[in-house]
Amino acid sequence: MAENLPLAGLHIAVTRPREQAAQLAHTIEKLGATCIQFPLLKIAPLADTQGMHAVAARLHEFQLAIFISPNAVRYGMEAILSRGGLPASLQVATVGLSSAKVLHDFGVNNVIAPQLKFDSESLLALAELQNVRGLRVAIFRGDSGRELLGDTLTSRGAYVEYVTCYHRVNPQHDANKLLKAKLDALCVSSSEAMNNLWTLLEPAGKQQLSIVPLFVSHERIAAAAHKLGWEKIVIVAGGDDGLLSGLVTWAAHRTALQKR
Repeated sequence: MAENLPLAGLHIAVTRPREQAAQLAHTIEKLGATCIQFPLLKIAPLADTQGMHAVAARLHEFQLAIFISPNAVRYGMEAILSRGGLPASLQVATVGLSSAKVLHDFGVNNVIAPQLKFDSESLLALAELQNVRGLRVAIFRGDSGRELLGDTLTSRGAYVEYVTCYHRVNPQHDANKLLKAKLDALCVSSSEAMNNLWTLLEPAGKQQLSIVPLFVSHERIAAAAHKLGWEKIVIVAGGDDGLLSGLVTWAAHRTALQKR
């Protein structure tokens, strides 16, 4: 029976880029909820890829390549493969397991990646990134982002070069779809998406959404939401499995409270 599904009757918004949200949205609906897709970021290819291809052509000069996201892997590896592929001597690292999986799909194994928390801090804590003095490091990423990774590696003596692989833009102009959806939960996967949402809202809309339980995958996003006035923030493990597990646990607790 549909009403016995763990997320039955709930309205849950997912704000990931649309191309990355399809499987998650499908699973949320299989668990009984109505999923509202409201992407707050859109991944767009570069109009000028000359810089990315230039680095790909001289990747033999580097000892380490770091890919910040699955999109950085997709766009970066396409450029790298067009220039002959990864040099055999190059070490490859990434921030998260999703990016590591995409690298594996491109035939790249032995990827350096954190296993518990998926952020720059966790990657920097790994033994492989401690003794980097004198190494040339290429960081493949979008057109903006945190500088912590590059700054820390530079402070450790590495020579860091950022490689822009794609653009991130806010595709939304009107938050009414969210405001009218009578949301039970809202899922946000980055501080940038959080800020993009806030810019769309009038004061009344901010007040309305700030009481909706917000599911995030990192303390940094939770802190940003807290500063914006969000009341109920749930930090879940990374990836689809972490978010789904968090939603199911929260929904069960919510139902138990309602039955008291």
